[in-house]
Amino acid sequence: MEINKEELEKKLNGILKKADLPFKKKEIIELEKESITPNFWSDPKNASKIMKKINDLKKEVEDIEMMQLLYEENQLKEAEILINKYNILLFLSGPYDKGDAIFSIHAGQGGTEAMDWTSMLFRMYTRYCEKKGFSYEEIDRVPGDEAGIKSTILNISGDFAYGYLKCEAGVHRLVRQSPFNADKLRQTSFALVEVLPAIEDREISIRDDEIEWQFYRSGGHGGQNVNKVATAVRLIHKPTGIIVSCQTERYQGANRESALKILRSKLWKIEEEKREKTIAGFKTEKMASWGHQIRSYVLHPYKLVKDLRTQYEETNTDKVLDGDINTFIETFLRKNE
Repeated sequence: MEINKEELEKKLNGILKKADLPFKKKEIIELEKESITPNFWSDPKNASKIMKKINDLKKEVEDIEMMQLLYEENQLKEAEILINKYNILLFLSGPYDKGDAIFSIHAGQGGTEAMDWTSMLFRMYTRYCEKKGFSYEEIDRVPGDEAGIKSTILNISGDFAYGYLKCEAGVHRLVRQSPFNADKLRQTSFALVEVLPAIEDREISIRDDEIEWQFYRSGGHGGQNVNKVATAVRLIHKPTGIIVSCQTERYQGANRESALKILRSKLWKIEEEKREKTIAGFKTEKMASWGHQIRSYVLHPYKLVKDLRTQYEETNTDKVLDGDINTFIETFLRKNE
């Protein structure tokens, strides 16, 4: 397929306009000056964050200058790869888009079928993370009564993890022949995906006296060692009534940190709901509700995955359930530019 040079130039100019390279270069210089001050490493966590920002900015500047050079030298195929990559990243301009995500999947209507569907989605999203180079850690799981998963919470880390995954928030509907009854009847199941940005502790203030902690023995992963001592934690946030449980780590301290991380994200969500939801930067960051179905996965009597927001379809359902969902996400991002 021949590359449309005029369309490529239009995309490149759009990237250059939004990227503002002179500003980015100035920011790099300022951050590098800060990095050589005597007390820079007195706060290692903040110092590491600044060093990462410097490296990310340098990589971005280098890539954009490279795509300019490739285009000017008429190496259009190589230029197109870089331009398309950055064209998508331009849609991820929300304040939390570049950061990590708290990602939850909850079984809905459908009993054991829905819990099995939740486990299928867990597999799909963890495969997607592997393909994208995101790292993930399951920080809580409630297993299904007979099969599958009732609910699971993942901490997903990587560049633009939240920006990409926020597109998946909503109700996912599965239609298939039931593997759980002899008649193999057609069954419809639902699962809810919730996505929140990982919020820094300095952004959301939580006082010790606002939290009630409960400790218990984990019934989840980790083997016998987990079950011998009360490593699992449950926190209750008194002002809001929010309850968070974490049990997958072997150590109580790690589960406490995970619980606080989830609480901060939930409190952020409450604060956002208090504000105007028309703010452009948050227009696609709303938490999903059970009334908002975003995608349908039909495995019987025909095979089709359809996004109900963009109308994008894919007939290779095995490929989608194996984590190949990037086109669904990018189509949604372009639609919501």
